[in-house]
Amino acid sequence: NDSTSGTHGWDWSTRPLTTSGVVSNLIARQIIFVGGKGGVGKTTTAAALALVAADRNRKCLVVSTDPAHSLGDIFRHDIGDTETSLAPNLTGLEIDPDSEAATHIASIKNQMKNLVHPRLYGEIDRQLDLAAHAPGATEAALLERVAELMAVAGSRFDIVIFDTAPSGHTVRLLSLPEVMSAWIDGLLRHRARSNHFSSMLKNLGGGHKQGDDLSLIHEAQDHDKNSLEDRVKTVLTKRRRKFIVARERLLDTAMTAFLLVVNPDRLSILESRKIVDTLKRFDMTVSSLIVNRVLTETIAASGDFIDARRSQESKYLLEISEVFTEMPRLIVPLKACDVHGIDALRALGTELLTA
Repeated sequence: NDSTSGTHGWDWSTRPLTTSGVVSNLIARQIIFVGGKGGVGKTTTAAALALVAADRNRKCLVVSTDPAHSLGDIFRHDIGDTETSLAPNLTGLEIDPDSEAATHIASIKNQMKNLVHPRLYGEIDRQLDLAAHAPGATEAALLERVAELMAVAGSRFDIVIFDTAPSGHTVRLLSLPEVMSAWIDGLLRHRARSNHFSSMLKNLGGGHKQGDDLSLIHEAQDHDKNSLEDRVKTVLTKRRRKFIVARERLLDTAMTAFLLVVNPDRLSILESRKIVDTLKRFDMTVSSLIVNRVLTETIAASGDFIDARRSQESKYLLEISEVFTEMPRLIVPLKACDVHGIDALRALGTELLTA
């Protein structure tokens, strides 16, 4: 990859901000999100990074959140929605969004039925069965699972790598902790207003404070412990705490990295620019960029078609260097064959380490 050529407008010896420490810095984190436009090679990249981490004795969990799972195909191993050993120090998991939503709704049903009279059980089932088909229900369930998996990074696993869905889903996934926290805030404020006068009376009577740094709730206890109100509030606060922790971890650049995979083509670059701009609105930055499937000068191929492709790619590579100017990036050449299996993934991981 280090030969030079002036024929296509791209100098491979001076490509900026490409360092051999990019991958080492990435796998030193506890959480990595690998994102980008659909079809750019996110799953292959996530799998190769996971294997690099595992080979360096980091206990790694690689998770697919894309409904069109291909992680198992990449490893040539059945994975599914249970943690599956793929190699020493490496575990794989494919989240089934529909199954996750069904489990999520069932959990809420059980929680609600613990709070109401049995004669309301049928109404709870009816309402929540309808809610399961509401827009955003599947993504909310998926987020909750992702938040739980983020929480095990640094404890059960040294590193958790998420092979995320196409970029539109990724952005919503990353923004949902804030959205869900605001929604739960609204519910708690609504309950607080309904109990306002009771709370004031109990404060005058010597009511005591409760709350902690994560719940962000510091108010007089306005109901008895184990009462219906107390149990409802406990359920809401527990979910809120989970989303706040996820949000804090997402914003912690020492803990979490977002890796963007892009191909040297127009649509991929446009989509990647949208991702970067959207993440900035949530105070998040892309840690590194992998430019995948490039016809580098080391690929021994020629002819009118190849020369035309190289000429077009050189323009896109120049655009990438100008648009993502401050972002460390790696160039990954186009492969003659698809990357499948442990040996091919390990070879790609080694290439990433030395690119």
